[in-house]
Amino acid sequence: MSRCILFDDRFSLESPTGALLNVYRAEPRSDPRGVALLSHGMAEHAGRYARLAGELSGAGIAVYAHDHRGHGSTTAPDAPLRTFAKTNGSAKLVADCHAVRRFAEDAHPHRPVVMLGHSMGGLIAFNYAMRHGTGLAGLSVWNAGHRFGFQERLGLIALKIERMLKGSDTVSGIFEQAATGPWSKAIQPRRTRADWLSHDEEAVDAFLQDPLCSWSPTNAMAADLIALVRIMTDGTDASSLPPSLPLHIVGGTGDPSTGYAKAVQAHVDRLRLAGCRDVTLTIVDGARHETLNEVKAYRQPAMASLWAWLDRVLPNA
Repeated sequence: MSRCILFDDRFSLESPTGALLNVYRAEPRSDPRGVALLSHGMAEHAGRYARLAGELSGAGIAVYAHDHRGHGSTTAPDAPLRTFAKTNGSAKLVADCHAVRRFAEDAHPHRPVVMLGHSMGGLIAFNYAMRHGTGLAGLSVWNAGHRFGFQERLGLIALKIERMLKGSDTVSGIFEQAATGPWSKAIQPRRTRADWLSHDEEAVDAFLQDPLCSWSPTNAMAADLIALVRIMTDGTDASSLPPSLPLHIVGGTGDPSTGYAKAVQAHVDRLRLAGCRDVTLTIVDGARHETLNEVKAYRQPAMASLWAWLDRVLPNA
């Protein structure tokens, strides 16, 4: 997979939250049929989605992708690297997304807008859609099925204790022990600690070598992440989604972070029980966590599902 693909440009956008968002943009050659807002995962940045942005813009879709708070080149007085905010981090993430959406809609009036989020970005996109889903043409969530059960409740208590003892801005040892550590060890044999992300060795190496990737969150960020998971896994909260909003959910049976897609399936079951009438589920057998950065055998069926869904929710103008 080529690593030389770039967005058309990047710019800074002031958010009402006080953040100066680093935004990447890719435009089609002609008037776009729609707009896609990309939401990246934890410990990475939006620049890693240039390949997808190029494919989308080549299909006539304008793309906007920003670095979330505490990530990449976005800056905010209350959001140093690895921290969303001192307080109300999850709400500020959603507000930042809304600022990008408004900018994109002003640039392309009367064009339908979809959101696509991976992992943490899927959690953020889902939370966004619960608050601002009206008017969206669709929501696509990749590799973001999680559970919030007894272990997670204990983890939240442990995080609070760790936060009191070590402070909000210190790296969370609890999160690494409970999440990224076990996910890494789940792949055997493994070449690197990030093999759980993808079978594509070049993609894994690029992630590990990127100075803006592969770090552990602070206690404050870890707590906000769990809050996002808790909202996403609450069936009553899911009912706040517009019932007719087209949803596209992707998972892989080789992804330890989603219980090998079992949590993705459970999430879809909750959505349907909550009244969501238009849910497309794609589970790719063997695909690991970063399906978008997988080798062709795993990425191709996932992308085929995405293209079919996009052609339905973003018909040619």
